[in-house]
Amino acid sequence: MTDLQQQTLADLVAANPAAARILDAFGLDYCCHGDRTMEGACAAAGLDVEDVKATLAELEIEGDTSWTGLDGPALADHILGTHHAYLHAELPLLESLAAKVLGVHGERHPELAEVARLVVCVRADLEPHMMKEERILFPAIHALAAGTTEFPFGSVANPIRMMRLEHDRCGDLLAALRAATVSYTVPADACASYRSLYERLVALELDTHLHIHKENHVLFPAAIALTER
Repeated sequence: MTDLQQQTLADLVAANPAAARILDAFGLDYCCHGDRTMEGACAAAGLDVEDVKATLAELEIEGDTSWTGLDGPALADHILGTHHAYLHAELPLLESLAAKVLGVHGERHPELAEVARLVVCVRADLEPHMMKEERILFPAIHALAAGTTEFPFGSVANPIRMMRLEHDRCGDLLAALRAATVSYTVPADACASYRSLYERLVALELDTHLHIHKENHVLFPAAIALTER
């Protein structure tokens, strides 16, 4: 069995989705930079790889791993029904909640203005991104599996390249949100809405990181393989 520190971050999460929250807690990017080994990622982040290994070694297998065995079209459908559905419902509510919390607590916590701004940016980034996947890329993956070889946009590698770039941008926005909230530290005078906002932003970060991981490291390679079949 490959030693944990020699496995890629993406492989660690594919084997056990519970590893995602541990890697997030250590600030290790398994979605946009999941091709790095844990050893290399820890070295780049200035972390003791033994500390990370010890935490991961205590994890039991948790979460849904069934998606790891899906073919390209089925995985695209899974992402639509799981992650896109969640984001379409959650993003408008988060934007409204961030504005509400800013209105109540902004005078005492001026950092909430940046939090609210970043939530707006995340929504403005993700909604058009998902639309392009839903209308162009995911239907193309289904068509590829059915035998289509030519598309108006050329190779399926072209929209995939753009989606990867947009994933990087979204990752940067989520990192900025974590920094603006000091890793979602809730102040002592926070009301229930304030606490709910930070809890839901943590959930958004975890779900979106896993979402991007599934696309970058499983779906997109599967789609490229279909073009080379």
